[in-house]
Amino acid sequence: MFSTSKRLLDTEASEVSTGNNGCNGDVVHHPNDNGNKEAFKIFVGYDSREDLAYEVCKRSILKRASIPVEVIPIKQSDLRSSGLYWRQRGPTESTEFSFSRFLTPYLANYQGWALFVDCDFLYTADIKELTELIDDRYALMCVQHDYTPKESTKMDGAAQTVYPRKNWSSMVLYNCGHPKNKILTPELVNTQTGAFLHRFTWLEDGEIGSVPFVWNFLVGHNKVDGNDPSLQPKAIHYTTGGPWFEMCKNCEFADLWLSELEAYNKEASHKL
Repeated sequence: MFSTSKRLLDTEASEVSTGNNGCNGDVVHHPNDNGNKEAFKIFVGYDSREDLAYEVCKRSILKRASIPVEVIPIKQSDLRSSGLYWRQRGPTESTEFSFSRFLTPYLANYQGWALFVDCDFLYTADIKELTELIDDRYALMCVQHDYTPKESTKMDGAAQTVYPRKNWSSMVLYNCGHPKNKILTPELVNTQTGAFLHRFTWLEDGEIGSVPFVWNFLVGHNKVDGNDPSLQPKAIHYTTGGPWFEMCKNCEFADLWLSELEAYNKEASHKL
């Protein structure tokens, strides 16, 4: 595991600068871009119980990006204050962004492509590689997992639910300007069922593109093949809980996440 972990962490891009762009997001421009290119928007689901997971996920994206990117947290509290989210939390919602994630096209003003990703991800590769897979024929693209969890609980004891297309919505490239995605208004997201939203029922099957599983590598489900570089995870998803939870501190790839956390803490201490 150590050699694999080190190899994955050695994929960081050249030095970048970060800063707040006034839109509740952190933006990074590669030095060669001179800040002229429009940043690719990445919306990350935020849960108040997993603030550290969000910060580590954000760092793992920004520090490896060789294109301009903007990382924006989807915070339920902010959406409620803005009048964009008002539905009551249901018993099967394991995170604060279980439904608000589907506001991504709306929050991107229905323009261009944008990424939604859960906060329990760790990126080990340049996000540019993912954007190179974008295909305008599709309304959205994702890893089309065939996944049935074995556990009855996840994270800090939250109930584990089983449904068709499980984990497809945890990492989605949205073609925000696609006519079919304009149905994703605050009104619809606040009133539709989980089945309708998480199964992408507003789309035909042929409007959903596929992304290689290495961009949503499910810890405990997907396996690394040390002899095949194409099967090395580029985005690790601690879907049943990561090492920021006591019960998951020794999970697979915990060392990678903890290394990223250490780097984040060092940078944070230098800012004080």
